[in-house]
Amino acid sequence: MHPATPDLSFGDLTPEFMLDALDAAGLRADGRLLQLNSFENRVLQVHLEDGRVAVAKFYRPARWSDAQILEEHAFAAELAAAEVPVAAPWTLADGTTLFHFQGQRMAVTPRQGGRGPELEDPEVLRWIGRLLARLHVVGRERPFAERLHWTSAAPARTARDWLMANDAIPPEIAPGWDDAAQRCLDAIQAAFDGLPDLRLTRLHGDCHPGNILWTPDRGPHFVDLDDAVMGPVVQDLWMLLPGEPDAARLQLHALLDGYEQVAEFDDRELRLIEPLRTLRMIHHSAWLARRWGDPAFPVAFPWFGTPNYWLDQTAKLREQLEAMKPKDAPPALARDEDFVDFDGDGFA
Repeated sequence: MHPATPDLSFGDLTPEFMLDALDAAGLRADGRLLQLNSFENRVLQVHLEDGRVAVAKFYRPARWSDAQILEEHAFAAELAAAEVPVAAPWTLADGTTLFHFQGQRMAVTPRQGGRGPELEDPEVLRWIGRLLARLHVVGRERPFAERLHWTSAAPARTARDWLMANDAIPPEIAPGWDDAAQRCLDAIQAAFDGLPDLRLTRLHGDCHPGNILWTPDRGPHFVDLDDAVMGPVVQDLWMLLPGEPDAARLQLHALLDGYEQVAEFDDRELRLIEPLRTLRMIHHSAWLARRWGDPAFPVAFPWFGTPNYWLDQTAKLREQLEAMKPKDAPPALARDEDFVDFDGDGFA
């Protein structure tokens, strides 16, 4: 069962419309457009008549306010000024980085090529750790005023409330899922409450491997700050770790080995990895349900919303309750001060 959702199909974003928008923004395209992978927005690679290659992003309506988007753009500009490799939006014909055209909003960045990082390589992880630390050093200079805060159970609670209010879960499964979700919300909140002096930072917010590109000469760089938030820095680390505990522990050591060459890391934040993972699970289910009116989503996620999906989610939330039980740090990810050096062939 899926709730009634609005038409979010971007139906008016024809190639002609996008070329007209670019032209109005002062960018003459030569007609070569390539749609890039993106579910949340519509993103395409554009060849310009002056020889440059750009990436144009058309924002999903009503997701972010103009103020939230411009705050993200300002953060990207700060990072670029600090020589943190990130694709910062260009200033367009109207003197802003967020261009309005016939009801749509667009930003344009330079294309930055690369491939996915080899996260099994300790040196790659160290380099990414240093890059994240540089991002966070800039992020600590001032807070976000408009962007979301991932500093409590609130984002997951909002997601839970929406799912239940919109009958997104089959009625025979909803009580069991909701019981597990409510208990998870309490555990998430307790984890944050246990760190009352937690230092908050402007973050990338969605730092999974798909949002980091790698080139042999320049190393890693970020390509998308669309989900930038305020929160603990560990939010930008945990999604780079594999699910297998022993491998996650080894990769965490490499990431933090690089990170702490540039900035301090509060080891207490390791307690937030499982709460943040759980928060994202609940948030992700609501994201899929909210977007179901976009025809791209049923095609890409045909398994979503089935009874098996919700039964599986209920079981996973119950597993997360066990993982979130208070402890000094998740055992598989606890820091071991005798295990900090790595050789060039792997972990020693």
